[in-house]
Amino acid sequence: MPHVMELLGKTRVVVKDGKVVEVGEPMVDWCPLFDKVRGIQKITKDAVRENVEFRIKDFGMFTDDRVLEHDVFVGFGASEVMMTGLRKDLLDTTVTVCEGAGTVISNNPTLVQGMGARMSGLVETEPIDGIINGISEMGGVILEPSSAIIDSLAGVEKAAQLGYKRIAVSVVDPDTAKKLRELEAELDLELTIIGAHTTGLSREDALELINYVDIITGCASKAIRDLIKPLAQVGTAVPLFAVTQKGKELLLERAKEVESPILINTMPLPALPEHKQPRGMI
Repeated sequence: MPHVMELLGKTRVVVKDGKVVEVGEPMVDWCPLFDKVRGIQKITKDAVRENVEFRIKDFGMFTDDRVLEHDVFVGFGASEVMMTGLRKDLLDTTVTVCEGAGTVISNNPTLVQGMGARMSGLVETEPIDGIINGISEMGGVILEPSSAIIDSLAGVEKAAQLGYKRIAVSVVDPDTAKKLRELEAELDLELTIIGAHTTGLSREDALELINYVDIITGCASKAIRDLIKPLAQVGTAVPLFAVTQKGKELLLERAKEVESPILINTMPLPALPEHKQPRGMI
């Protein structure tokens, strides 16, 4: 089974044996984040291929040589927020994904940031020994090392079995988010659910997902931007929205660790300056 990832405007990319073997059609024209960080002015198949090849070369993505320690990639990303939550004792552990390993349970802030900082929409993956060993050495628990399955529900169950209660978990669809809330009640947990990879969500799915999450990323989702009524927002181009008080506290805690100057102001939200939004949003 190859590795499948959706990134840069939800473009489907297939990687096998450390090589990009397939690139789909981009669904978005321009992403302010990737223009800022990598100078990508228009999202094309070639630009997507080059970006994935850069990640493979730069930090060993999809290879045994994967670097699992990364600096902060964006001030406010899902992995950065979880990293801060662990550091500041707002969370006991996290359930996220990493290529070559699938679902991973980790309470190591460095590892959580290292796995997630430059990860985009991982759809499926297969085991890569070097990555599995690296994660294990840094104290991460891989849900299914033999298959590298992606299953956040089973990941949270496993985290609960390991004795964790305050668990942050990333989700990409409303059905999983709903089941996680049911599991939270059943096992008496305190989940912080973070909605990610929202580009292309239908209005119905977006509305439902917003109902279950604490924090959600705007990605290039028109539906999220139209429907969200956040308690707090960080960033304006690819914003992160807090939907609950718990989410708001986590974002504000993260703000304390961001090194650049920060403006804190009250205003109607969401605040979405038109020139900063992804172009061709879906």
